[in-house]
Amino acid sequence: MAGPNKRGSCKFNIYISEHSLTRCILNWFFFVLLLRNGSSTSAPDVEGEALIDLLKVLNNSHHKITDWNDFYVSPCSGWSHVLCLSGHVKYLTLGSNGFSGTLSPVICKLKFLNSLKLQDNNLSGELPDCLSSLVNLQTLDLSHNKFSGSIPSSWAQLSNLKHLDLSENDLSGTIPSQLFSARTFNFTGTNLECGARFQKPCDSGSSLEVAARKSKVELVMIAASCGAFFLLLLGAAFTYRRHQLHKFKNEIFVDVAGEDEGKFSFGQVKRFSWREIQIATNNFSESNIIGQGGFGKVYKGKLMDNTKVAVKRLTDYHNPGGEAAFLREVQLISVAVHKNLLRLIGFCTTASERILVYPYMKNLSVAYCLRDLKPGQERLDWPRRKKIAFGTAHGLEYLHEHCNPKIIHRDLKAANILLDDNFEAVLGDFGLARLVDAKLTHVTTQVRGTMGHIAPEYLSTGKSSEKTDVFGYGITLLELMTGQRAIDFSRLEEEEDVLLVDHIKKLLKEKRLHDIVDNNLKAYDPKEVEMIVQVALLCSQNVAEERPRMAEVVKMLQGVGLNERWAEWETHEEVRNQELQLSFMKHRLAWMDESMDEQEAMQLSAAR
Repeated sequence: MAGPNKRGSCKFNIYISEHSLTRCILNWFFFVLLLRNGSSTSAPDVEGEALIDLLKVLNNSHHKITDWNDFYVSPCSGWSHVLCLSGHVKYLTLGSNGFSGTLSPVICKLKFLNSLKLQDNNLSGELPDCLSSLVNLQTLDLSHNKFSGSIPSSWAQLSNLKHLDLSENDLSGTIPSQLFSARTFNFTGTNLECGARFQKPCDSGSSLEVAARKSKVELVMIAASCGAFFLLLLGAAFTYRRHQLHKFKNEIFVDVAGEDEGKFSFGQVKRFSWREIQIATNNFSESNIIGQGGFGKVYKGKLMDNTKVAVKRLTDYHNPGGEAAFLREVQLISVAVHKNLLRLIGFCTTASERILVYPYMKNLSVAYCLRDLKPGQERLDWPRRKKIAFGTAHGLEYLHEHCNPKIIHRDLKAANILLDDNFEAVLGDFGLARLVDAKLTHVTTQVRGTMGHIAPEYLSTGKSSEKTDVFGYGITLLELMTGQRAIDFSRLEEEEDVLLVDHIKKLLKEKRLHDIVDNNLKAYDPKEVEMIVQVALLCSQNVAEERPRMAEVVKMLQGVGLNERWAEWETHEEVRNQELQLSFMKHRLAWMDESMDEQEAMQLSAAR
């Protein structure tokens, strides 16, 4: 028996068979094949050492990254959060990982870096001057940290920079004018010299729409995805070959640390073996089922390292819908990284199975906490509901505004908003999401979603856009405030509207705010409730064009621009009601005229 040695030693398994040597040679051949395709012979060692040094300075105290070490020959052999092309690190995605250190100049050793994302952490210190040497850098996102000082003047040399976000940092001073030539930039929430006073915009505003056009970087990403998928198929083929060897040679096999295919990762996503998944879920025990949807069941599980996971076992994967759902989830979630989006840990494929592995969410979903809690379990108080409203909005804003191409969820509802240990909203279930070009409206032959949450234009035409998600978000906010379902036929017994949105409009018009709030809420701020209900109704308007974008929704939740928008809505709503009443009166008069004509005709007929 031999364990893994540094720098690529063969990882032996115990084989009680005369073919042990042959099997080890096959393992070694496959390992060398991966290294030849995933790394070069010189630079990756330098890049790997640089990344390990970088991680130490970032302060990985939450241990979000555990697979960056010398046991892997290079970062291109499967390190999480890293994407390589031609044997070099090109994309580094480290957003929302709880880092609290600094950004070390060692980052500048990654000479071929195209994209660096460190948003939504707690990093401090000054911005490294040496970043100007990364001439290939096209995307730089350091937003929502605590960086201080000024922007180094040398950054003007970043001539290929297309997307720059330094918002929400303690930065001050002037901005190199060359940085304003980036396709998208954002310096809001800083003390940098920009805005009307300095005659320079603080963000690129409408040019965010232009950013959705496919750039050369995106084409490279697509090529990388195709390459990764090819490598996945290669691994599957090799796994199948190993299975056949076991079958025909009838040898006894003892695995020391799990099958080899479970040890290779693609970017941030790990590939698990079928046996690892069986062990984790107790062979898919019915007692471990924690959810069920249109694409399969979800099981609670525990990995070999005691990590709790949620295992989604897709059904009917061989049908177009099931297969497409699997490919979409792997592709979408692996590149969409945000603290309010569910992270995909890994996946498993066999000839008859498609499995997705997510972190286990202790508090399950918003829907569960609203309606299915067991006695003694914690209920959602008002601060938690506000936190969920904001977190979900931030997650959707990221999908719509910061993913390129943008991602549309298409099934936003309380059941698809999960809650972590701290009741932080985590938007999950991207099985219905679609990548769409920013200038195109996606057309599908089959409407997906949940009745009551589906936008009218999507239901009638099959056309979806980010505004369909905004509608679903509005309905979800109403669920969050009321604890009720989007459609409830029991309200008919009380002569109330079946649709929750119409029911709320009526209560709000009658100033019955106390009847809107969930009976389980014992303490709340009436002004905050009214504000969130107003945002919900603005989001759930019937006309898609009249709904706000999620970036606007986030601002309105903070009180920015809500009063003006709400006053405009009330005016339009009054006009609509008047038009409805006028239409009703016309129909009633027409009906009365027809009735009188019929009575006169009957009287004349009787007289004859």
